[in-house]
Order: sequence, then C-alpha cells, then structure tokens
Amino acid sequence: MFGDIVSMITDDQVIDLANRCKTRRDALLDLITQQYPEKLGSVLLLAPIEMGHYKFLQESSFYYFSGISEPAVALMFSKKQSTTLYQPDFGSLRAKWVHSVDVINEQTKVLYGIDELQNLGKPVVGYQVDPYFSAVNYQNLIDHLSEMVSNKKTIFTLYPTHSSAYASVKMVLDRLALFVPNLMNHVIDVSDLVAKLRKKKDMAEIEMMYQAVAITQAAFQAAAHVIKPEATEAQVQAAIEYIFTEQGATPAYASIVAGAVRATILHYHTNNMTLHKGDLVLIDAGARYGHYCADITRVFPVSGVLSKEQKKIYEMVLATQEHVASFAKPGMWISNAEQQDMSLQHIAINFLKKHGYDQYFIHGIGHHLGLDVHDVPSRSSQLEAGDVITIEPGIYIPEQSIGIRIEDNYWIVADNQPVCLSEDIPKSVKDIENMVKQSF
Repeated sequence: MFGDIVSMITDDQVIDLANRCKTRRDALLDLITQQYPEKLGSVLLLAPIEMGHYKFLQESSFYYFSGISEPAVALMFSKKQSTTLYQPDFGSLRAKWVHSVDVINEQTKVLYGIDELQNLGKPVVGYQVDPYFSAVNYQNLIDHLSEMVSNKKTIFTLYPTHSSAYASVKMVLDRLALFVPNLMNHVIDVSDLVAKLRKKKDMAEIEMMYQAVAITQAAFQAAAHVIKPEATEAQVQAAIEYIFTEQGATPAYASIVAGAVRATILHYHTNNMTLHKGDLVLIDAGARYGHYCADITRVFPVSGVLSKEQKKIYEMVLATQEHVASFAKPGMWISNAEQQDMSLQHIAINFLKKHGYDQYFIHGIGHHLGLDVHDVPSRSSQLEAGDVITIEPGIYIPEQSIGIRIEDNYWIVADNQPVCLSEDIPKSVKDIENMVKQSF
C-alpha cells in the first residue's frame, strides 16, 4: 500500500545481535559480581510458556540476553561455569504443528556463545509445554537447581516480589519451586541490574526503534485517509493494523481509536463506534518491529477542521509537549515529587496550571520505551544519555467531548535537546487537518 518501509533483518544483523547478547551477559555478570561479591552461583533466565493458540512473544529480558524467541527454554550462565541452553524435548512432533522462529542447533550454539545444549527433561507429550508442567518435563534443569541448592549456590534470576513485572517467568519459577525444596531461599532477584543495562539503548536498538516508528508513521497516514464522517473506529483501526502486518510488524499494544467523548477514557479499546462530523478522534498506536516498540498518539478532526475550542486546547497540549521536551536531558527525572524542578511530570503540571488546564491532565507525562512499551526502568529513575522515553501530555474534558493527547518518542542524548524519533509524523494543526482533508 505504501511500499516497503523496512528491509528484512539480515544475516549480519543476526550476527551483530548474537555478539551483543554475549556482551550483555558478560556485563550482567560484572554487575552481579560488584553487588554480590560474596555470592557464588549462576544466572538463570526463563522463557515463558506459550499459551494455547495465542501468538507467542518472547519475554523481553530473555530476548535481550539470548536473542532467542522460542518458548519454554532456559538459559543458565556464570563466570566460572559453562553457558547452557535448556530446551523442551518435542522430538519431531513440534515441527509438524508450529513454525519455530529460531532453530536451535549446533550453529545456534556457536553463534550465540552457548557451550552446551541440553533437553529440559523427558519428552513432552504434544507440541507445547503445559503451563502446569510435570517435573519430568523439566527434570534436567530441576536436577541442576537441586544440586545448586544442596551446594548452597545462588540462583540470580528475575523475580521482583514488589510488582507484577516478569509475571510470565515468575510463574515458571514458582512451578519449579514445587519440585526443588528450598529453591526460593537461594534466589536473588537481579531485575534492577537488568534494568540498568536495558535502559540505555545502543545504536542498533535505536535503529530498530526508528524502523518501528517509520512503520507507525505510515499507519497513521493510512488512518487519516479513512477518517471521515460516518466512518467507524474499527475501520480506522483496520487501516492502521493492515500497515503493521504488511510491513512485518505487529501492534506493540492494543490500538486505541477513540472518537468524541470516548477519547477521555485513557485505555478505550472497544473501537466500534461511528465517527461524526465535528468529532475529534484520538489514535494511540505503535508498531513492534524486531521486538522494539513505537508508541505514538495523534488526534484528528473527523470533518477535516478543528473548531475554535478544539484548536485552542490542541495547541495548548502541543505547547506543553514542546515545553517539556526542552527539559528532557540527562540528570532530569520523568517523575520525582522530591525534585520537582527536575521532574518532567511537574514541569508539565505547572505549565498547564499556569494556563488553567492542570486539572484536566490526569496521567503521567511519559515512560521509558524499548523492548516493552512501558520499558524498564521505572519513571522514578534519573534520565541518562541513551534512554528512550515518551512525552505525552493530554487534556481531557468529558463535558465538552474533548480528549486530546499528543505523544512522541524521544531519544535522550548528552548535552543536547532530545532527538524526536517520531518528528516526521505530522502534528501541527494545519498538518493534521490536511491529512484528513486529503481523503475527502
């Protein structure tokens, strides 16, 4: 429809990813040694188990350190022991039912710096691992973990107890703990160290995010061509996600297409109502490409022209975004109630308060972006060069059926204004009006 925006991932990119994964594992081991010098053990990373007939998406940190997108595998590594990848034993059955993204073989082993390939356990009955797997299906890993516990070794893994983060892999570890007595007493969560590594994007990651944004830009152009009175939110969503599919991407999250008062519902996903003349329609959507996410929001006038009041509020939101972006640099925080002069959240609130709109801004100013839409770390971490964040002010006035949010993706760089990865997606009043008018 819009032509090829991105090229397929090349063999050179795969080799580069494999090398970066090895470097990342070494960096994680260095951080663990620094923080836990007295502890001896190994890092255990668990891939989630695929759920029924839903398309599998690899857990982001497992992908970050392994480059492997297969479900129900496990990776164990340390400074002194070999790096071992455990995989389910499906025999030849799985290949008849499921297309594997990664074929794990001797070539994979060499490429990704894996010393040993082992089966998780006894052969699996069927072509998927059951979420309530039996001990025999993970027996080899269970035996290794039991030996570590017996020898008072530490298992460094992803198990933050204070949040829902890593829920899909915590479920696997919880299941393993039923078969390995005293396992959890030997577990140390290293999700904070992983976040420290993942938050700073290297150039290959930035390039992948640019690709995701480019696909999203084409999707918004397609959406604008569909918007007109009596079109439906579903038709707009279909135009967006057609482009994602055409370009080898998937939605990074559930697309929001919200007309009129529905745009004041922050996570409106019904997307089935009719758009009417005079309405605004808010679109919050992003492509996931090569595991990396875009997250963009734009608002369009269904009739092709903003009313006087709509334009006034739209320009206030846009001015807020530009104001906040001018402060987005290393040393700032996305949100910090104790350092409000250095907090993008409070800078946004104070700017809107000055113009009488702060009570209509009801969410956070932004979040980290990367392998996850709400990427690690939390909003309370100090910004550093290499971070990618969203800046997304909004004003929501239900009684006027006005919900306006403008969201872009920014790469934080040293000693300079942030680089807006999505700067080519139109957002001035004139540009968004013209995008819709073109379809008329």
